[in-house]
Amino acid sequence: MKSILKQNRPARRHLSLAIAALLAPSAALAQQAPEPDSTDQAATLDTIQVRGEYIPEPMLQTSEVASFVTREDFQRTGDSDAAAALTRVTGLSLVRGKFVYVRGLGERYSSALFNGSPLPSPEPLQRVVPLDLFPSEVLESVTVQKTYSARYPGEFGGGVIDLQSLAVPDEPFLNLSIGTGGNSVTTFEKGLTYFGSDDDYWGYDDGTRKVPSALREAMATGQRVDLGNFSREDIRRIGRSLQNANIRVLQEKDSIDPDLSFGGSAGWSMDMGNDARLGFVAVGGFDNEWRTRFGVQQDPVFVGDAVQYNSSYDFLSTTNNAKVNVMLGAGWESPRHRVALTSLYVHDTLKETRSRSGADNLAGFDVRDDYTEWFERELINNQITGSHSFGEYDDLKIEWRGAVARATRDAPYETSIRYENVGGYWSHDGSRVQNYLRFSDVEDEVASGGIDVTWRLPVERDITLAGGVAYSDNDRNAENREFRFLALDGPLPHYNRFQRPDYLFSDYNLSHDLLRLREVTGNSGDAAYDATLKTKAGYLQVEAEINPFVRATVGVRYEDATQAVHTYNIFTGERQGGVEPLDNSYVLPAATVTWNFSDNQQIRFGASKTIARPQFRELSPLQYLDPDNDRVFYGNPYLVDSELVNLDARYEWFFGSGEYFTVGAFYKDIDKPIESNVNDAPGGGILQSFLNAPSATLFGFEAEVKKYLDLPIQANWWGDKRLYLAANYTWSDSEVEVKDGDMVHPYGFTTPQDATLFVRDGSELQGQSNHIGNLQLGIESETSGTQATLIANYVGERVSARGRPGQPDYMENPGTSLDFVLRQDINLGRTGMTLGFSARNLLETDFREYQQAGGNKIDVYRYEPGVSYTLSLSASF
Repeated sequence: MKSILKQNRPARRHLSLAIAALLAPSAALAQQAPEPDSTDQAATLDTIQVRGEYIPEPMLQTSEVASFVTREDFQRTGDSDAAAALTRVTGLSLVRGKFVYVRGLGERYSSALFNGSPLPSPEPLQRVVPLDLFPSEVLESVTVQKTYSARYPGEFGGGVIDLQSLAVPDEPFLNLSIGTGGNSVTTFEKGLTYFGSDDDYWGYDDGTRKVPSALREAMATGQRVDLGNFSREDIRRIGRSLQNANIRVLQEKDSIDPDLSFGGSAGWSMDMGNDARLGFVAVGGFDNEWRTRFGVQQDPVFVGDAVQYNSSYDFLSTTNNAKVNVMLGAGWESPRHRVALTSLYVHDTLKETRSRSGADNLAGFDVRDDYTEWFERELINNQITGSHSFGEYDDLKIEWRGAVARATRDAPYETSIRYENVGGYWSHDGSRVQNYLRFSDVEDEVASGGIDVTWRLPVERDITLAGGVAYSDNDRNAENREFRFLALDGPLPHYNRFQRPDYLFSDYNLSHDLLRLREVTGNSGDAAYDATLKTKAGYLQVEAEINPFVRATVGVRYEDATQAVHTYNIFTGERQGGVEPLDNSYVLPAATVTWNFSDNQQIRFGASKTIARPQFRELSPLQYLDPDNDRVFYGNPYLVDSELVNLDARYEWFFGSGEYFTVGAFYKDIDKPIESNVNDAPGGGILQSFLNAPSATLFGFEAEVKKYLDLPIQANWWGDKRLYLAANYTWSDSEVEVKDGDMVHPYGFTTPQDATLFVRDGSELQGQSNHIGNLQLGIESETSGTQATLIANYVGERVSARGRPGQPDYMENPGTSLDFVLRQDINLGRTGMTLGFSARNLLETDFREYQQAGGNKIDVYRYEPGVSYTLSLSASF
C-alpha cells in the first residue's frame, strides 16, 4: 500500500470523486471526472478501502467533529430559517427563537460566519447575530463544527456555525412560491394592535415614526429637553409635534389575519470556454405573520415556606412580524479558479402591542400597563471570495475573502402608559402613575478579510501545510432618548385622568400645561455608548497521514484583540470614565486525530484551547428594557474574557449510503464563565446584569443515527416509498465551582464581592440542559415526489438567569415539541410544482420560565404558543 501511495500521488485527488460516484452515480459526474489510468484506479480503490467506503464527502474532508445541514434537510423539515433548522442538529437548542445554544453553552460560546466572514448583530443585548435573520431560501448549507481548528476565530466554546449561501448554478432555473398559514391561538381570534403607519404590513414605516423636526432641532442643541433649557412655549410645541393617536391608542382586532408569504429564486449560467462558467443567482422573499401570547408574568419572593409577590400580572401581546430578504450573487469559476460576489439584504420588523394588568404590591395598588413598540432590524452584507489552485495536482491552494457588513436596529416611538385602578376604572394622573416615550437605535458594522494558503508537500506521506491571516474590525454605536409627559404644574384634573390616550396627550392638555414634556434620558444611567472590537490573527496548521489508517491535524492560532466600550454623555458627547479596554492576546492550540480502523468506521479525538469575550452590551452600564419579559438590563464594565479547555472524542460508523451512527463524548473546563444574574431594580421590578463566575466544567455524550428502511410492501399504492429515521440525543452535565475566598465583581459594586453571595457552588451553567433529543420519522418516494416527516424535539429544563441573592434560579422548561411536514410534487402541464404543508407544536407545549423553592413552583413568565400551520405552493420553470 505504501508503495502505491508513493507512486500515485493523484490518488487523493480522485478519492472524493470516487466516493461521490459511489454515493450519487450520475452521467453528469462521470463527464466531469477525469479518466484515470489503470494504475490510478487501483490506487483509488485501495485508498477507499482504507479511508471508508460510505463516509460522506463533508465528513471525509474535515478532520474535526462536525454536523452538516444541507438543502435536502431544509426541504425535509420545512424550517423557514437557519435558527429553526439548527435545532435538528445533535446537541443544539434554540433560545428565544433566534439564538443557538451548542451543547448547553449560551450563544456567547458560539460564533456565526457567513461564507467564512464574521457578521454584525442588530441586537442590543448580543454581539452574536440572531440566526432567525437568515431565511433558508438563501442558504445552500450550514456547517456546525464542534471541535476547534486553528483556521477559525478563537471565540469558540460550543462551536462555530458557518452559513453557506447559494452558489453558481449548474443550469438556469426559476422558482416561484406563495404560501399562507396561521396559529391556533392567533388566527381569526381576537388580538391587539395599533394603527402605526400605512406601510406597517410590509415592515417599513412611511415616515409616521420619524422624529419630528421640532424635537430633532431641540436635541441638536445638545441640551436636555425640559423647561430648564427651553421656554414653556417651546416645550408645548415640541410635545404637540409628537405622534399621538396613531402610535398610542391600543385597538382590539376582532379577527387576526392569516399569515402570508411569497418569494422566488432564479439562476443562470453560461459557458465561457476552457471549462469556465459565469453564473448569477437571485433570491427574494417576503413573509408576514401574526402571533398572540396570553399568559402570566410574576415576580415572586420566597420567604421560608411562603411566597410573596412583588407583582403578579396577566398579559396579552400580539406581534406582527414582517420580513423581506434579497440575495444577489455572481460568480466565475474554472477547474482551478473561482471568484464570487454575494450581497445579502435582510429587513426584519416586529410590531408589538401588549397590555398587562394585575397587582403591583411594591406600588400598593392594582395597575395596567399598555405598550406599543416597533423594532426594525436590517442586515446588509457585501462579500467577495476567491479560490485558486496551482500545480499539476492542485498541490497549492489559495483562498481569500473580504466583507463589509452593517446591521441596524431602529426602535422609534416605544411607548408605555401605566394606569391605576380607581373604583373599577383605569386612571392616569401623570404623577403617581407615569408614562414614557423612547427613541433608540443600534448600528453595528464589521469589516473583515482573510487569506488561507494550503500546500500539499511533495513527500511520500500525505502531508499538508496550511496557514493564514485574518482581520476583523467591529464597531457599534447605541443611543437611547427617553421622554415623559408629566403633571408638573399641579395634579391632573380628575376628569382628565380617565381619558383615552389620544385625548390624554392631546394638544389641549399640552397647551394648557396639564401635562408637560420632560426628557429623562440618562436619569437611570448612561444612555449612549461606542464600542469596538479589533481582532488580528494568524495561524499555522499541519495535516499529516501518520500511517494509512491514522491522520492528525495540529495547529496553533495567535489572536490579538482590543475590545472597548465607551459610554458618553448623550448631550455633550463627552466620554464617561470607568470602563477599561480589554487588550489581550492568546496562543490557541488545537489538535485532532482520526483513526480509520475499519472500512467504514473511524474515531476522532480532539483537544483545544479557546476563548469567549464579553459582548458589547454586557460591558456597557447602560439601561435597556427587554420587551420580551419587561426586565431592565444593565451591563457590567468589570467583565473579563473567559478561557476554555476543550476535549472531544467521537466514533463514526457509516454503514450505508447516507446512513450512519455516531457517538461521542466531550469535556470543557471554563475559567471565568459569564453568567446573567437578577437583582432588585431601583424603584421596584427586576434588574438583570452579568458577572464572571469563578469557574465551571461541562461534560457529556451525544449519539446520532440515520437510517433508511425499505419495507416489504407489495402494493401499487406504496410504490418505491421508504421509511426515513433520524434521531440524536445529547446528555450533558455542568457544575459551577465556587471556593472559599473566590470573588466576583457584580454591577453596582465598586469592589469585588464574596462569590458565594451571587453564585451557588455546584449549580448548573446558565443555559445548559441535561437532555436534548431529536427524532425524525418520515416516508419518502423519489418516483412520486412524496416526503412526509414527523419531527419531535425535546429540551430539558435549564437555568435562564441566577436569582436574587438567597433566591432560587430562574428556570426555563422548553419541553417537547412535535411537528409534521409534508411535501408533495405535482405536475401542472409541463410545470413541476410542489405542495407543502406543516404543522408546528402539535403538542401545544407552553413556554414556561419559573422559580422553585421547597414545595412552591411559581411561573415567572408563561404563555401558550399554540399550534402553527403553513400551506405553500411552489413552481419550478
